[in-house]
This record gives sequence, C-alpha cells and structure tokens, in this order.
Amino acid sequence: MENKKRIAVIGSTGSIGTQALDVIRENPSHFEAEVLVAHSNAQLLIQQALEFKPNAVVIGNEEKYQEVKAALVPHDIKVFAGQKSIEQIVEMETVDMVLASIVGYAGLASTINAIKHKKQIALANKETLVVAGELVTKLALENGVNIYPVDSEHSAIFQCLAGEWENKVEKIYLTASGGPFRGRDKAFLSTVKKEQALKHPNWVMGAKITIDSASLMNKGLEVIEAKWLFNLKPEQIDVIVHPQSIVHSLVQFEDGSMKAQMGLPDMKLPIQYAMAYPSRLKNNFPRFDFLNYPNLTFEKPDLHTFVNLALAFEAMKHGGNMPCVLNAANEVVVEAFLKDKIGFLQMSEVIAKTLQKSTFIKSPDYQQYVESDKEARRLALEEIQ
Repeated sequence: MENKKRIAVIGSTGSIGTQALDVIRENPSHFEAEVLVAHSNAQLLIQQALEFKPNAVVIGNEEKYQEVKAALVPHDIKVFAGQKSIEQIVEMETVDMVLASIVGYAGLASTINAIKHKKQIALANKETLVVAGELVTKLALENGVNIYPVDSEHSAIFQCLAGEWENKVEKIYLTASGGPFRGRDKAFLSTVKKEQALKHPNWVMGAKITIDSASLMNKGLEVIEAKWLFNLKPEQIDVIVHPQSIVHSLVQFEDGSMKAQMGLPDMKLPIQYAMAYPSRLKNNFPRFDFLNYPNLTFEKPDLHTFVNLALAFEAMKHGGNMPCVLNAANEVVVEAFLKDKIGFLQMSEVIAKTLQKSTFIKSPDYQQYVESDKEARRLALEEIQ
C-alpha cells in the first residue's frame, strides 16, 4: 500500500471542508487529515480534531484560541490562531496536499504560500484564480505544482480532458442549474428576499455560494476560473443552463467530438477525484439511473435578466485586475444583500458601477491585487451607502 496522502483541509468547518472529511473518513487507508483550519467555528473544529487527530489546527478568530487550545493540547494536537498562522501552516513538511476551501478572497494568501512551498493543491476556492489567475498559474508552473479542481464543473472538464492533453480543445461548456430563479424576469427578481435566494434546487452549499448561484455570479466566477485552469481564450468558454445538474460540463474538441462528465449532484465525488488523482477510488455514493431522468434539458442563460454573468464575461475579456475588482464588489454586495441592505437586482448595479470606477491595471503584481481588492470594496460600499 502506498503512503497515505496527508491533507491540510483549509476551511474544514465549511460545506466543502466537512464533505472532504467525509471522504477522508471513508478512505482511511488513502488519506489522513494532517492539518485542520477554520475561521471561527471553534466547536466544530474541536469536534473534528478529536475525531481525526491532526498534527495541528488553526482557528482564524484569535478570540477563540484559548477555547480550542484548552480542548486539544491535552490530546497532543498543536493549536495556532490568526490569519498569519493560516498562511504559514501550509508550509509544514508533513503536508502533501492542501485542500483550499476557504470561501472568497480570504483564501488567496494561504493558497499562494502553499504553491510557493511546492504543495499539491485541490482547489475549491474559485476566487483564488478569479482574483489572481495569471499570478497563481505562473507560480504553479514555476514550482511544479498541480492544481486539481474541486468545483464540480471544473472537475468535469478535467475528467473529460484526461488522456486528451495533446488534443486541441475547440470549446468548453460549463453547465449551470439556473438556480432558484431560472425563467424569472426582472419584475419578479426586484422583490426577491434572501430566504428565497438561499433555496437552491439541487445543491447544498454555504450562504455566499448559494446567493452567487441564484444571481449566476457563481457561473461567472467559474468561467474566469476555467480560463486559467485550462489555459483557454474567453471565446472558447460558454455557459449552458441544465436544470437537472446531471451533466456537470462538456468539452468539444477540434474534430467536433464532445465529451461530458455525468453523475448525481454530489460534491464528494469531485473532492475525492481531486484528492486521489490519478486513481478513482471505489465508494458507495448513490448511483445515477437514466430511467429516473428520462429528460435532460439545456437552454441559453438569460444574460439580460442575470447581468452578473455578462459582467463576469466582460471582466474576463478586459483581463488585468478587472476580475479581482468584480470579485471584491461581489463579496461586498452579497454580504449587503444577506443583511437586507440592498435588493437582489441592485447587486449587479453596484458591481457594474464598481467596475467602471476602479483603476485598471493590465499586469498586476500581488500587492496591486491587494490594493485593487481594497479599492473595489471601498467603491462598492460607497455605492451601497
């Protein structure tokens, strides 16, 4: 039996992190949780650490440090706290792979540091490549690091490309469920409340990603992520709405042939594929049955109503720091929407204005990405006030 892969789960108490631990629990001969990192859910982090016995844990919220330390130090588990510790913990020599699943811009610094220390990356944090795709992919190349996608759509593309690396891709199609408001018009969306937006028809996810799915921004961020992951031009990427979420994405090659990856909507499959690559591990996840889905349907996304997807395509075509600005403004508006400060349609309006007002930088370095993020957040907040 080959050595177990030692995983640092960055964001272990979130939706992806808990499902990654399910995969580790079900495959004890393949994986172990070497490091667990959480932002502020101390209780769950303690519970996870007592079960998985990692080498170390980090709690981002320093106020919770004593609580976590008191619970875990007697069990010989090292405890650290704060943002700097999250960035540094990935350097540990005993870590083979970093599962990056902190939501949003907050996940960027630790992922970059992990790449600099030559750790393989299972990437569930799409914002890392949205914000700084050029920088991150260049670093990965220089350090011989593979980035394995965890998003179900990017995992699907990755699986379709296995064995096809030499063949030219004509186009990729990312599928979108359409979210809870598929087929609705602007009049309906103008009155939507967060409770409605948080009810996704097919996937169970955290609040931020669920709102992004309802506004189609999630698909926009995935489009930008795909550009960097698979080294594509903007015109090679398309989005198709597929309400059943069975076809997770498709690749069209230059001979016109298409490959799709299919399965029931279950994030554990792409998580397991990324962590075990190139192996496929046997599991007992529910199996897809064609007879339960006699009709799979596809339609064009409505870019007029769901402006966020159009804004994301625009930011990708502009390049430079514009995707970083898009992401920062989106994080601000989603938080404002969840706090009932702005309406559903206003989110797109604020993002559009922030993109117009932000300083454009063609080839930003890391510090300029940090500055762009700050400026965009400030501009978006000014629009909301």
